[in-house]
Amino acid sequence: MGRKVNPIGYRLAVQKDWRSKWYASEQEYTKFLHEDLKVRAYLKKKLYTAALSKVQIERAWNSLRVTLFTARPGLVIGRKGAEIEIMSTRISAMCSERDVKIDIFEIKQPELDAQLVAENVAIQLERRIAFRRAMKRAIQTTMDFGADGVRIRCSGRLGGADIARAEWYKRGKVPLQTLRVPIDYGFAEARTTYGIIGVKCWINKKEEIEKPKRETGGGPRRDPKGKRSRAPRTK
Repeated sequence: MGRKVNPIGYRLAVQKDWRSKWYASEQEYTKFLHEDLKVRAYLKKKLYTAALSKVQIERAWNSLRVTLFTARPGLVIGRKGAEIEIMSTRISAMCSERDVKIDIFEIKQPELDAQLVAENVAIQLERRIAFRRAMKRAIQTTMDFGADGVRIRCSGRLGGADIARAEWYKRGKVPLQTLRVPIDYGFAEARTTYGIIGVKCWINKKEEIEKPKRETGGGPRRDPKGKRSRAPRTK
């Protein structure tokens, strides 16, 4: 089941959150949806080299808040915040002159972000690096940073072949059906001279389980009947 649906939409409201947070009437829903698509396409094209992982959009009455998750916040901000002002003006023009505020969230470990790993492999394919080497290098780097499992799949005219095919490599545990496991998913496209090669990446991050704390100490204990008993003496 994990392969037949989008892994992010499959886990919504369980461990994933919506990337567009707003409410609209039936008359405005289509308008807001297309505005979000334009904003995401514009930011993805402009910040292609800034390691942009995802864009979160929130709407209020007459304002728009855009949160950018990136591994290179310096390239997004620009010198003295010049790039922020340019993007705010452009996004405001796309969204009916609304007040736009842009927030930037830095990704501390881009090697554990599935979208950035997929884009890294796609960039290497565009530079004519062998696809097997690029996939194995990305898998090794992700596992070295503490992931429980990773799976990368490339499909298209791999190596300039006449017939398109798909190849994938996997290391560790990547359970696609277990919803409690934190699976991160990313997709990127490599535009080569032979055509477009799609790159998909699944990363299984470590599941944090709270373990019950054990009581320690040599103080008095209570038996099941509720009576107080002393600790045994040692000679």
